[in-house]
Amino acid sequence: MPLIDQMRRRAARYLDREPVRIAPGRGVFSLSFDDFPETAWTEAGPILAQHGVKATYYVCGGLEGGTNLDLPQFRTAHLQALVEAGHEVGCHTFGHTSVLQLDAARLESSLDANARWVAERLDDYRMTTFAYPFGDASLTAKGVVRRRFALGRGVRDGVNQGLEDRALVKSIGLESRRLPGYDLGALMAETARTGGWLTAYGHDVSDRPTPYGCRPDDLDRVLRLARAADLEIRPIGEAFAAMQASAAA
Repeated sequence: MPLIDQMRRRAARYLDREPVRIAPGRGVFSLSFDDFPETAWTEAGPILAQHGVKATYYVCGGLEGGTNLDLPQFRTAHLQALVEAGHEVGCHTFGHTSVLQLDAARLESSLDANARWVAERLDDYRMTTFAYPFGDASLTAKGVVRRRFALGRGVRDGVNQGLEDRALVKSIGLESRRLPGYDLGALMAETARTGGWLTAYGHDVSDRPTPYGCRPDDLDRVLRLARAADLEIRPIGEAFAAMQASAAA
């Protein structure tokens, strides 16, 4: 990545923060899938159902029916089925474009296109949360995200607790390239002990995942660990809305 883009990502992480208090009381775990490859539904969906878990699927309308990283992407029927099953849909831009390549006007246009695309296929469904493609964030994009969404999800590791940036909350990667570096049990225990919020993102789910995906057994293990830590498991938008409502009460 060019040095200027690295500097912009770093600036977005530490500057122009809009603090929001994350204090759900009981620890919360939220699972999400980005893009999303069809296996995030065809393989992951039954595992989620087995555990009684609802997740968030971050959708790029422009990827529907195509390929990304040589993997077949979701089809509209998958999207409609997961919403019918009670899962959440979030925004991931229309074309899976890094916000580092977009000025404010072009980002707004991409978000508008994705909102229309989803609404046309899901009976005027309105997406309330956003995930940054490639985990890239910029100060300009954060301003747009704050205006349009309740929350923006990034890819910075860690448990959300205390004051966090509403436009760039932390999230761990359920990715084969990252999973060996996590002590998932300790992360779940920290979330429970502190009454924090642990969010996670993945992509494909298969016995031979890409570096950005995980195996079905990995997904099953993560959910078992969350249950063992007595964490509440909710989609990202629902979890955040509940925290805000509780703080306002």
